[in-house]
Amino acid sequence: MNAPIIHPVLLCGGSGTRLWPLSRKALPKQFAPLIGNKSLLQLTLERLASLNRNITCIASEDHRFLVREAVENAQAQGRQILEPTPRNTAAAMAAVALLADPDDLLLFAPADHHIPDAALFAATVRSGVEAALAGRIVTFGVSPSFPSTAYGYIEVAGPTGHDASHAVARFVEKPNTAVAESLILQGGHCWNAGIFLVLARTLVAALRMHAPDILAACERATAAVSVDGSFLRLDREAFEACRSESIDYAVLEKHADVAVVRFEGTWSDVGSWNAVAQLHPADDAGNRLSGMASVLRSRNTFVHAPHRPVAALGTEDLIIVDTPDAVLVAGAGCAEQVADVVRMLALEGKAEATEHRRVVRPWGAYNSVDTGERFQVKRLTVKPGAKLSLQMHHHRAEHWIVVKGTAKATRGGEVLLVRENESIYLPSGTIHRLENPGKTMLEVIEVQTGSYLGEDDIVRFDDTYGRCAAIEVRGGLERPVIQPVVEPGCRRGRLSGPLCETWRGDAREPGTTPPSAPAPSRR
Repeated sequence: MNAPIIHPVLLCGGSGTRLWPLSRKALPKQFAPLIGNKSLLQLTLERLASLNRNITCIASEDHRFLVREAVENAQAQGRQILEPTPRNTAAAMAAVALLADPDDLLLFAPADHHIPDAALFAATVRSGVEAALAGRIVTFGVSPSFPSTAYGYIEVAGPTGHDASHAVARFVEKPNTAVAESLILQGGHCWNAGIFLVLARTLVAALRMHAPDILAACERATAAVSVDGSFLRLDREAFEACRSESIDYAVLEKHADVAVVRFEGTWSDVGSWNAVAQLHPADDAGNRLSGMASVLRSRNTFVHAPHRPVAALGTEDLIIVDTPDAVLVAGAGCAEQVADVVRMLALEGKAEATEHRRVVRPWGAYNSVDTGERFQVKRLTVKPGAKLSLQMHHHRAEHWIVVKGTAKATRGGEVLLVRENESIYLPSGTIHRLENPGKTMLEVIEVQTGSYLGEDDIVRFDDTYGRCAAIEVRGGLERPVIQPVVEPGCRRGRLSGPLCETWRGDAREPGTTPPSAPAPSRR
């Protein structure tokens, strides 16, 4: 008899505040290069590949290109389901189950956990298959190594009679120190890892029993799903109407047929900088170093320095995290309060609270190198065969200098090849496009100059990635509905105001000039 096929599903949500400044809202921790220059998402994709390389990811629409990049880097495949707004794990899992075949055996796993022993993990998952096929929701518990107050606990009851699984006596909320120590001394408890193995029809039935409103909202959202390449977009209105609740509260704590399988390997949810530090070996003084870090006469100091030399002298019990545009220095005992720093910076209006210099795009990425009054410098990396949208800017001119590869540049009615050490000038108001016709990465330094440099000063006419302006039909004629498009991650972009002009058919706002370009194709 053939072994049942396990369908891995990665839950890719998360706000990215606990590991600031490396992790931010625009780049939560599961997408940040954290271990060996790989993201936790990529490491999780690689770990699950031994079970099945066809992996479903469910993620925020804002992070869709980050997910695609991780899937490509891990050489995995599968679809990506996009949530228009965060609604916690119950809704995410419901949507996946409804889009799956009822008999699919789904393995739900967070994208931001670190489990170095992939073989042991796969074997543990397989030991829960029999219980899942029998109609149970199987969760995986980690044998605790210390009385943690950061995790929930599972009290383990007797065997279910299905392989290595046991019945769940109860779920325990994240405890205080005294309760955590008591649970460890009692034995029979494990950390709740938030990983689940369940048949799609079993999960749907459990949701219908315990959270029918969540299921109903997700049924409406999946009934109106739209396909955009490898992305499946849930209906926005229906999904936004769903309440936000974790699968633990919505279903597991109320459900009778829940089993647990113990995982005896190393596991971390990498929930703080102290947890990240534990992933690195300590020297004789308890210091843990990453990247280009150095310490002298220091004790119990963690330094994360992936980009440049960072030296700690005479420090003790410190966390030091260096990134290109922000540095965190914190007492080791304050690692759980990093989110408070993020809130403070956000209230002060600092873009670094939520955004990185490097912003991922479907064609590659851009990195903000420098900015000042009336100028901005970016480093663009364009994937082989990829191209940016056909676009125009009202308020800025651009200079492109090719430093690696060969660029195909559209400038008005011209199409030019620009090679290494060559450049091209694009006056404001010029329709333009940048492409990489080669088989290696294209690198371009882009110098922007002008009165306004925000990313909302973009008018698109054609786009490979579905971001093009719409078509409006007036008087029997098709006309472009041209609107500036906000690109998240820009330091100076804004959503509205006098510099955010739009055209609608033949009506335009004062002080602007309509572009002389063909209407965008219907998409």
